Amino acid sequence: MAMIVGIKFRNSNKVYYFDPVGNEFCEGDGVIVETARGQEYGTVSIPNREVDEKEVVSPLKPVVRKATDEDEKRLQKNLADREPALRTIREKAAELGLNMKLVDAEYTFDRSKLIFYFTADGRVDFRELVRALASIFKVRIELRQIYERDDTKMRGALAACGRPCCCTTHLPDFEKVSIKMAKVQGLSLNPQKISGVCGRLLCCLKYENEYYSEVYKKMPKIGSKVHTADGDGVVESNDMIKQTSRVRVLTKDGSYDVKTYKLEELKTTARQTEPDDSAEEDVPKA
Repeated sequence: MAMIVGIKFRNSNKVYYFDPVGNEFCEGDGVIVETARGQEYGTVSIPNREVDEKEVVSPLKPVVRKATDEDEKRLQKNLADREPALRTIREKAAELGLNMKLVDAEYTFDRSKLIFYFTADGRVDFRELVRALASIFKVRIELRQIYERDDTKMRGALAACGRPCCCTTHLPDFEKVSIKMAKVQGLSLNPQKISGVCGRLLCCLKYENEYYSEVYKKMPKIGSKVHTADGDGVVESNDMIKQTSRVRVLTKDGSYDVKTYKLEELKTTARQTEPDDSAEEDVPKA
């Protein structure tokens, strides 16, 4: 077993494990930790806990100290300087005619580097922009191109359900989402119905996909012939939540009647097969 403390950083819901070095930390504590890019400020998400060594990527980097008042002041200054930095880079990018949307700016904790995040339709030659910014801010400048989902995650937004987007509240990573998930769940393939604020497929399509995938294979194929207690019929639609099917049954007088049957009340050899999954991650344009 290994003793760890879980730390979250700004703009991320992912928890990283660090070595508490014999110190006790509580949830919500601000801490200074060693990272690949130097010392950074983080917030304790998981207090001291023992975990299986298989869950740990060794060697664990240490927690340097619990954040002091001076550390808190430096953090607030770094955050306050983001907006002026963004205004400056937007002006310089406009002057150079660069087609890029600036999303966010971030100083490393020790202010040795200033990182700008942007989106663009393609590659951007920002070498001249970096030189101009370095002469203004007198620190190392780094520009990182991000994508639509990252943009929404960093800035935050309200989803169609009325709640904050999942990526801004609890999702540690973006999971693979496909058109097949929408098909299996019987959703409309209208891009406006199954796309998030970022323009990509809704992350929440993944949440109940395991249930829908299992039930989908059990349900009779729509349009297939089934045998019921009332006679033979044709499946018109399925309800995978209730696990029932609407069946058009031929009655004794030669007319048709539509009835709903539970899955176990139907006899059929034609089960649904999973739909084609050739369009991973892509949403048809409106």
